[in-house]
Amino acid sequence: MSYDFSLNPVLEKANNDDLQYLVEIITNAMTNALDCDELYKKYQPDHKKYVGVIASEIRAFGGNTFANMFRGGKGPEYKEIVCDVADKLEAPYNKNASIEKVEDAILETVLTQALEKMSESEKQDLLKEIGEGKNYSITGPALTTAFITIFRMGGFKSYQLTVIIANAIVKAVLGHGLRLGANAGLTKLMSILTGPIGWFITGIWTAIDIAGPATRVTIPAVVYVAMLRKKYNTPTCPHCKQMIAVGSKFCPECGGSL
Repeated sequence: MSYDFSLNPVLEKANNDDLQYLVEIITNAMTNALDCDELYKKYQPDHKKYVGVIASEIRAFGGNTFANMFRGGKGPEYKEIVCDVADKLEAPYNKNASIEKVEDAILETVLTQALEKMSESEKQDLLKEIGEGKNYSITGPALTTAFITIFRMGGFKSYQLTVIIANAIVKAVLGHGLRLGANAGLTKLMSILTGPIGWFITGIWTAIDIAGPATRVTIPAVVYVAMLRKKYNTPTCPHCKQMIAVGSKFCPECGGSL
């Protein structure tokens, strides 16, 4: 199996709980080869011991069987799969951009489509829930613009929005959402995850779900890996290790100086 520098390093940082969702997304497909793999059968649920197999299986779903034969049984490079997902979702992107930029284009497209289906009051409630109370009085098209600005700024709030997107798609595919763990900032999202934006993202997924069995793996896998990449790139408090917003002077969890 070949090493993909856009995918393998992200999965290597993940713990078994994080990898569990990717394994479920893959094994949920009838055409998967993972559940026949010897390393999978030997080590799961200790997924970290066969991260390379998980990465290879995601890539295999990104290329058709005939094309993979000419790659020596390997799928396309992961960035090629990400660009293919961007094409399917009609997300505007530059093929020469970094993989993070292409992933952000995908996430921003899904977020925008969901926001456009939400009412003004629903969007204002969502702004308030993610801690943007100062923008609560915004109305009209500026509401959607506010969310896109928050997303593009990066940091914890951008990651929060990504979790909302990933949770809705994972739930649509697997029938259950993400477990958010002990991060205080994320546990506050619980009411949002079952709210209107989750419904509309699920509707977007339902519209593209008919594209084929490979798409049912590549799209949720790409969105989920994008969420993991943001997780590991989001700054954390040096004292309590909780995620923090870019530019924070004090940790909102432990109060430590940053």
